[in-house]
Amino acid sequence: MGRGIKSLDKLSSPQTTLGAASALSTWGMFWLLVITLASFLFFEDGFSELLSAWRLPEYSHGPLIPVLSLFLFLRQLKTVPIDTQSVCDRRPGVALLVFAFALALIGKLVQIGDIVAYAMILWVGAVVLLSFGWQQGRQFWPPVFHLIYMLPLPIGLYYGVSTYLQGVSSELGVFFLQMMNVPVFLDGNIIDLGVYKLHVAEACSGLRYLFPILSFSYIFAVLYQGPVWHKAVLLIAAAPITILMNSVRIAIAGVIVNNYGIEYVEGFSHFFEGWVIFAACIFILFLLAWTLVLLRRDKISLTDALDLETSGVGAQAMRLQYLAPSAALVFCSLLAVSLTILWPTIPKLETHTISRDPFALFPSDIDGWQAGHQRALDPVIEQVLGADDYYSAEIRQFGDQAPVDLFMAWYRDQNDGGVHSPEVCLPGAGWEIAQLNKIDAPVSPEMAFSLNRAIIQKGTTRMLVYFWFEQQSQRTSSGLKAKLLLLAGKVRYGRNDSAIVRLITPISSNDDEGMIQAENRLNEATRSILPQLPRFIP
Repeated sequence: MGRGIKSLDKLSSPQTTLGAASALSTWGMFWLLVITLASFLFFEDGFSELLSAWRLPEYSHGPLIPVLSLFLFLRQLKTVPIDTQSVCDRRPGVALLVFAFALALIGKLVQIGDIVAYAMILWVGAVVLLSFGWQQGRQFWPPVFHLIYMLPLPIGLYYGVSTYLQGVSSELGVFFLQMMNVPVFLDGNIIDLGVYKLHVAEACSGLRYLFPILSFSYIFAVLYQGPVWHKAVLLIAAAPITILMNSVRIAIAGVIVNNYGIEYVEGFSHFFEGWVIFAACIFILFLLAWTLVLLRRDKISLTDALDLETSGVGAQAMRLQYLAPSAALVFCSLLAVSLTILWPTIPKLETHTISRDPFALFPSDIDGWQAGHQRALDPVIEQVLGADDYYSAEIRQFGDQAPVDLFMAWYRDQNDGGVHSPEVCLPGAGWEIAQLNKIDAPVSPEMAFSLNRAIIQKGTTRMLVYFWFEQQSQRTSSGLKAKLLLLAGKVRYGRNDSAIVRLITPISSNDDEGMIQAENRLNEATRSILPQLPRFIP
């Protein structure tokens, strides 16, 4: 029997060999169908997570990614030579498949669909290695790797990237406006045009263009026939091009608002939020590829350089019928069937609802500190925050005029939203983080934990910030450790709640005395509120 999947255009074997091959390949197709159907049922949580993410504008390109990956795979399959030797290097495929199932099982147990979705990519790679073996199968990494573009980003990474792109787009947009002699001032993500103000919202970050264009540039790089550095340029250029075009859109919107009024920009924004920006970015990518072709010594056309030949791609799908069965494929198929059958019998982790007092009952007199009235956040900010309960108020120590802004947010279920770190939120409000480090909390040794200490500034105003994550009776300065504690708490106790605590106070002067006063103020405030927290953040 030939190696893996045979080349369709070279199947001219004797009749007896074809008969034997037909019988074997029928079983190969059977076991491939078994492992695919069983795995589809086992990875159901991952598919559900993908379908939910694909409804969002940022990931609406998702359904196209598997189709494009399949095209890349079939196109590359045409170049796979016939190898009549039997495949004896399927063990890496078995190992990768076992790991993919283990990762998916963890995701299903802790009810995090993203983990199951990520495991699906590993499963695809494992099936390719099972079919072709390690030597040939590893050549198909480009179409398999391309599948990552269909995955949603982890929520914390998403907000981090989105906030960064908002800031870059805002600064570039203001730069372009200033080049056009438009009077403008940038305050965080708010472009102040004097009479009107434009808010560069999350939707203006450019993420909804960035992901599909990154995918497109990846395909560009794969199809491009030329030096590796040409491929790298095409791949790396996608992000700057997208950010640049998004900034141009923001600048044009600013010109329209400045000259005609805010009402005229709404139709423009909706028009340019979609395919216009995408098409412009693709055009620039083509222009870049054409420029790279001109730099080459061999005189070829752009069409030849991109190798857009698609003839025979559809016929390659028929090669599945010549898949040779193997002990590895049978074992992995039976493993997939067993996991799918046994999964409903595995006891599920129950999410426990924790009894806690609402922040509305937080005391107004805290060990010598007087709390002001609780403030409601702006509805837009409250929606983005996504907390189930929050506290925002100024607290003052008797005899001290400088306040401490105390903010706490509690999340019942992290699957519905994630904690927003001040590292992400403060720059969006116009604050620059001048210094950020981790320090030991000013508490007794038995209560010891680390917290984040930051100095933020806006113009000449400086503030000192303390913040930390509350993760089910444990405190930490690390967002990653908080995620790991959350995962451990879900497995051990069925808890999925989390919280964050943040304190801010002004630095009254630029000398050391002002910093010392602010530091002492936050230290005292931290020590005073900690005994109260278990009631509200258990």
